[in-house]
Amino acid sequence: MSIPFIDLKTQYARVSTQVQEGISKVLESGAFINGPDVAKLESRLAEYCGTRYGVGCASGTDALIMALMALNVGPGDAVFCPPFTFMATAEAPALLGATPVFVDVDPVTLNIDPKKLELAIRAVETGDASLHPLPKGVGKLTPKAVIPVDIFGLLADYQGILAVSAEHGLYVIEDAAQAFGATVEMGGVTRRAGSFGTIACTSFFPAKPLGCYGDGGMCFTDDPELLELLHSVRVHGQGSDKYENVRLGINGRIDTVQAAVLLAKFEIFPEEVRLRQEVAARYAELLAKVPGLKLPTVPQGYTSVYAQYSVQARDSAHRDELLKKLAAGGVPTSIYYPKPLHLQSAFANLGHTMGDMPVSEAAAARIFSIPMHPYLEAGVQETIAKALLA
Repeated sequence: MSIPFIDLKTQYARVSTQVQEGISKVLESGAFINGPDVAKLESRLAEYCGTRYGVGCASGTDALIMALMALNVGPGDAVFCPPFTFMATAEAPALLGATPVFVDVDPVTLNIDPKKLELAIRAVETGDASLHPLPKGVGKLTPKAVIPVDIFGLLADYQGILAVSAEHGLYVIEDAAQAFGATVEMGGVTRRAGSFGTIACTSFFPAKPLGCYGDGGMCFTDDPELLELLHSVRVHGQGSDKYENVRLGINGRIDTVQAAVLLAKFEIFPEEVRLRQEVAARYAELLAKVPGLKLPTVPQGYTSVYAQYSVQARDSAHRDELLKKLAAGGVPTSIYYPKPLHLQSAFANLGHTMGDMPVSEAAAARIFSIPMHPYLEAGVQETIAKALLA
């Protein structure tokens, strides 16, 4: 029996007719760029997230870049990011000349820690590296924005993040690439991923909870002025006319074909979110007996969409041992993320060393992910649990 890490084939079997019909209509129309399905998708997903506007784009990375450009983030600006995430989160501000200031994560949720964020902002404001590790050799920085990541499908602590950011006048750009569909109860109201901050960004990479059949992404906002800026940035800084360019921008449009795919898949998405949570509940029961294994935690009032099911071993040696057991049992695995961003070669110029972000470093040494998707059967999960207990 071959166990898929993510089962896109079973999902496709459910939506193949709708997907093919949607794609055929696009092909027949010839409206391959910004066709009617793009506006339909933007409206439908914005309503789902609880925001006024959605702006489709070519990838989650483009969504981050567009958001930063719309907010005029650039050289001399500090953008606070967690180091325990995918490269794009910190890459986007760096590409625009801003400086990523890494902020360690909470040891339970692995999302950015609001208390450490407060210290990092104060350190940048005062230049006092004793408060928090600072990037070296970049001169005086102006705190401008924070990009919290909703890691592994779980929303970050926005109550804490928004309070700290408001106190210091920072923009909040939600990186919801892994958490589309996740929720949290705040003030008696259920809020969804994509509804937090000045602008929220998500990705429709195929492996995401809601994914297309290529690359795609979206920005969400309630601000009509930012909507106009995002539309402009998305198409080379376009003004009122196609050949009037009022600012620098990018070629960041989502293809109409991908919008058609997403509209078809979105019809079953709420059910898939529920199925993911059922799969996670079975894992929690089955894996509770594995010695030394730390399972993902979902705080009270939150729901996760489990973009990955990531667990932590006691240490790197224990992880190696468990990975060997899984490999022997034919179970595919992956490690998200083996090296925190502050230690990546691309950011060597910032002068960080081991010990600067101890929680992220410890997680990187212990974490690994096992198969997770809505169609994971109980019997397969039992096989995975037996491999870990062997």
